Parts: sequence; structure tokens; C-alpha cells
Amino acid sequence: MPEEQAMERARDDEREGKSPSTQAGEFVREEMEHIREGEHGARSPEQAIAIGLSKARRAGVKLPPPKRGKSRTKRQAKRDLAKGRSGRRRKPSRKRSRATKRALKRESRRSASKKVLSRHAKRASARRSARSRSAAARKAAQTRKRRR
Repeated sequence: MPEEQAMERARDDEREGKSPSTQAGEFVREEMEHIREGEHGARSPEQAIAIGLSKARRAGVKLPPPKRGKSRTKRQAKRDLAKGRSGRRRKPSRKRSRATKRALKRESRRSASKKVLSRHAKRASARRSARSRSAAARKAAQTRKRRR
């Protein structure tokens, strides 16, 4: 269950008309914090990001399933989206959430370190074309908050 603070920040982003991926970023950030605090771990930065995105979809962020990727991932993303849309929330199964928590507690805390995240970001951007990176930078410059 995401913390109220992350939900509130995501809601603010939605009110400001920011993209679903920006809204979901709040949940990913929260997940990284949890790992750093030692609440649990993850095998890789990709897993930590995936957990954050799943939480975002279940919290009602309209983040579509990935266009490319494994069919299992897409299926799970669709399921998460449906859970987020349904609105009514059942109390999570105690056994399952405890099992998930125990499995994540056995994982490494290193996957959310600055060094590993930096390496992941570099690798992810290297996979993109120069034009795509440039367009993203241009858009970021336009939408950046101005200092007064």
C-alpha cells in the first residue's frame, strides 16, 4: 500500500496536467526510499522500478502497459490497471503480503544505491536514439519550473 504522501504528490501532478509517467515517478521514488531505508530489497533497479509502477497503476494512475516487452509483463500491467480502475479495495491477503515482504527482505539493498541507479540511467539512455534524447531534453527545458 503506497504512503499517503506519494499518493498526494501524484494527485498534484495529475491536477497540474502532468503525464501519467510523471505521476508514476512519485511511486517509484517512494519505492527507492523504502529500499534505501532497509524496509525491503530488490534484485535490480529494474525490479524496484517495476514494483513502483505496479503500485502506481493500482493507485489509479492511468499508465498504459508497455508497448514492447514480455507478454507476462503486459498482462500484469493490464491487471494492475483494472485493479486501479475498480475503485473498491479489498483488504490485502495477509498471507500473500507477508510472503511477498519476506521474499523482498531477502533481496539486496544495493539495487537502489546512487551508483547502481546512475548506471541504470546511463544504460537506459544509451539504448535510446540521439534524437529521442534530445527531444526529451527539449521538452524538459520547456516544462521545467522557473525560478523566481
